[in-house]
Amino acid sequence: MKKSSSSKDLQSLLEAIKSSDVVENRVLLLTELGELDITEKSEVASLIGALTAILYVAAKYLELDVSECLGEFLRLGIKASVWCGKHLKMTLMSTEESPEEEHSTLFYQLLVNLLSYSAASFSALARYSISSSKEFILTIENFICEQLNLTKDALSEIKRINAFGPEVQKVAQVVLDAVIRLCKVYCHGVNWDFNSLRTEEDKKVIGSEVVCEADHVINITKCTVDKLCEVGILAANDGGSLVSVLNLSWKGVITLLQLGKGALAAKVDISGVILTLISLAQQSLRCAAEAWSLRLKETVTMTEAKRIFLPVKFYLINAVRIISQYTSQAFSVYKEIVCCVVMISSFKVYLSKEEYLKAATAALAEILEPTSFHLLNSILNSVQVRQEEKFQVLNWLFSDECNLKSVPGVSGSNRMPNSVNAILFSSSEFMGGVQTFSLGQVNLFLDLLRSSSDLEDDVKLMMARKLQWLLDILVDEDVYSASLSLQVPVSRQKQELAYQPFFHSILNALQTFMVVMSSNPAWGEIESFLLANFFHPHIICCEVITELWCFLIRHAEIDVVNDIIDKLCSLLMFTASPEVVVSPASALRKIARSICVIVTYCSNAIGDRVYNFVTGDNKSRYSPSMYIALLMEGFPLNLLSERTRSIAKKRVLTEYFGFLESFGSELPKESGFEIYGAPVYALSAALQSLQVSMPNTETKTLKFLAAVIDKYKKSDDSKLKDIYRRLLSEVLAIISNMTHLYSCDEMEGVILELQNLFISRPALSASDSLLFLCKPNLANFMAGLGHVELPESDDNARSSAVWKLYHMLLREQHWAFIHLALTAFRYFAARTSCNQLWRFVPQDAALSFDLETGNEADEDRFMSELKAFLEKELASFLTKPAHDHIGMLVKEGLKLKEILQKNTTDINEEDVICDAMEIDEEIQSNKKRKFPDGISKGVELLQSGLKAMGDGLSQWQHDKIGLTEIHDIFLTHFSRLEDVVSHLLSLTGDS
Repeated sequence: MKKSSSSKDLQSLLEAIKSSDVVENRVLLLTELGELDITEKSEVASLIGALTAILYVAAKYLELDVSECLGEFLRLGIKASVWCGKHLKMTLMSTEESPEEEHSTLFYQLLVNLLSYSAASFSALARYSISSSKEFILTIENFICEQLNLTKDALSEIKRINAFGPEVQKVAQVVLDAVIRLCKVYCHGVNWDFNSLRTEEDKKVIGSEVVCEADHVINITKCTVDKLCEVGILAANDGGSLVSVLNLSWKGVITLLQLGKGALAAKVDISGVILTLISLAQQSLRCAAEAWSLRLKETVTMTEAKRIFLPVKFYLINAVRIISQYTSQAFSVYKEIVCCVVMISSFKVYLSKEEYLKAATAALAEILEPTSFHLLNSILNSVQVRQEEKFQVLNWLFSDECNLKSVPGVSGSNRMPNSVNAILFSSSEFMGGVQTFSLGQVNLFLDLLRSSSDLEDDVKLMMARKLQWLLDILVDEDVYSASLSLQVPVSRQKQELAYQPFFHSILNALQTFMVVMSSNPAWGEIESFLLANFFHPHIICCEVITELWCFLIRHAEIDVVNDIIDKLCSLLMFTASPEVVVSPASALRKIARSICVIVTYCSNAIGDRVYNFVTGDNKSRYSPSMYIALLMEGFPLNLLSERTRSIAKKRVLTEYFGFLESFGSELPKESGFEIYGAPVYALSAALQSLQVSMPNTETKTLKFLAAVIDKYKKSDDSKLKDIYRRLLSEVLAIISNMTHLYSCDEMEGVILELQNLFISRPALSASDSLLFLCKPNLANFMAGLGHVELPESDDNARSSAVWKLYHMLLREQHWAFIHLALTAFRYFAARTSCNQLWRFVPQDAALSFDLETGNEADEDRFMSELKAFLEKELASFLTKPAHDHIGMLVKEGLKLKEILQKNTTDINEEDVICDAMEIDEEIQSNKKRKFPDGISKGVELLQSGLKAMGDGLSQWQHDKIGLTEIHDIFLTHFSRLEDVVSHLLSLTGDS
């Protein structure tokens, strides 16, 4: 029945309440206040005053036995709460427009009394057993919902409630604590074991007027959890003044979710609660990132960082507690959970990059990292999660599918919007975007490897199978550059984080995982991984695999080591052949390279075992190939046992001098060696690795070099020229390591021969096209000329030759040749007695050109670039790379990845390519047959004429007849003519 809005009705109702002596009648009259429609300010003020007094008295009655009329007390609270909720908004609005201190003070006092009444009502409910009356139960549920709504609304406006703010906050906490205790009492009063056995038929037997007590408890607990989450979000966004409310609300959520033996999972949105906590953690970190990005590199202190990270830890700890109990529900949102963990891992990687954020890095490692890692482990190590589900988590985490932007948001209006879609660094330039996210994935993977001893066996198995993912992501240019330049925190020593190169961190994690898996049945996965990637085409992945093999060799039992070494040697023999020894990219050389690295970590006995396998009495016909391949890859002769080492070094020198004695007496194809010049290759490699020394009285090498050059120039067979060209390169390397030879009288003749070969002599024929491969060792040879006395006069043939050779090297435009040439020139310039170094630098040196346009040569620019080169060479030894170094590493990584992808594509499409090549050759052959016979015959005559002219030029130069000027002019025209003829040969297909 609706009462009229009049002062008379209000006053008469208040008088009736005062005159009633029976508690039940008074409570009934109290509830009628909610039926009044009060609009006038005077009546509102009267009602506020009356309600304030009545609620104060009613709260006192609740301390007595009111079991017979408790429903009326609750209905009073419901109606008062609804009215106060509406009037709270009106009061705040009117206060902003025309402040009325007296009116607002009266209302806020009423609000405090009503909240106190709510807390008293919850305490009264907790004293009685759970009712079975449907009507009363619905009243209780409605009462709880309305009181919590009012409490949340009051807390949301706490800063606008003036002087009553602290009092309202205090009593609101009492309300929250009381409702949490009520839910605990109710939950403890339910037989959850019996409830779990109820069937649907049992539930139908219950009358319409009676509600199952378990369902009732679940309903009020669900309502309480939902409202506590909303209050927790409100307190989190407040900025710090509601810390006590924040703690109370979320601890209350955790407490309630631990009740009911899992029965709450059917009604409570567990996954939503988890996502809310994760969102709050991410929001706090994002705010920190944005704030620090505006600091202009102002140092962040440990205290400040801890102040920011402690609330984040609070959210994460609560999320871990929920996940540990409700793992099945948490699995439905595993992507969001995983993204949060990766986000924190990535944040740590980013912070470690900046010096002014090092304290924040330490704080994160101490406070957040262990908790966030436990967030992931709570799923991976849970018995509630099936093995295939754990594999699903790891497969998504360590794959290209793990993309933050693909994670769906949280649906539902009662939840805070999920911040995963706007995660910390996906929307902030401060964090470096996808690059940092990839590094965070790698860092998290390494953390899992390092803690693998705590993982379940099924997770260890999956981690072993995901090792290939680590190699694949290392190929990424950003991860590649970071692995070679980034310093990451790994452990705590003397209260400070210890930093180490990221590459070392990768190796240490993998080695730790190998130790853990050594006694695990899944060790076969590790072996398969190591074997499958033995020939990995990417340099950094190859280094990782080689280091892991070395680690295995160092710590394995001697029987295992011997078995591995024997298998590697057998594999070396299987791939051996004379044709591939000189190819650094061949399988033979790759295996030899790995064996050499591995042997450096073994005992002398293992080194002897490899050496004897290759050179022993039972050696095969492939032994020379294996022997040279090992030496060319730097086989550690110095690590052999004393006797074997002496024999090995003696053999290198004896065979070398024996070859020098027999050189020229037979053609390479008639030689007894399967690899012609093998002793030269052996000595060259041994000298470059500083494992063999030559006697200072030995000068045969210079004569040998002159003989090789002569053989090369006179040979017409392309295969023979290639053999002599390789010998030439190796002899240059030998001389560059024998400083005493530069003071010999024969050195001048060698210098002039090299000038004639590389500069004066036309090296334009097809057989001379590979002569440039000698230039790296020529650069090493030229560096040693700093020990030669060079007259600085224009008419000195030796000095002129050296100038021209340096001119040739410094004109090279390939970046690798430029580096070698400048390195050689630096060594030469530091030791030569010449003062006029400008003579060695041509005006058109590669580094004298403008780098942007490619023209406008300038000598000053060359000196500037040379200075920059020298400074970079010095800086390369520093542990912290400069910004431009990182940029170069990224470009280098991108180029390596492109090469790898191209090679992989070529291998996968080998059959298709072969078919296409056969078709192309047929078409090309048809095109060649279209040339008239006269043209082909004429080209053949031109080729013969060029050969005759070349022989004549050689004789002319040898006899030194005629004028030098005319000779040079003739050479120039001859060179151009040979260019034209070579082009015609390529068109007609003749060779």
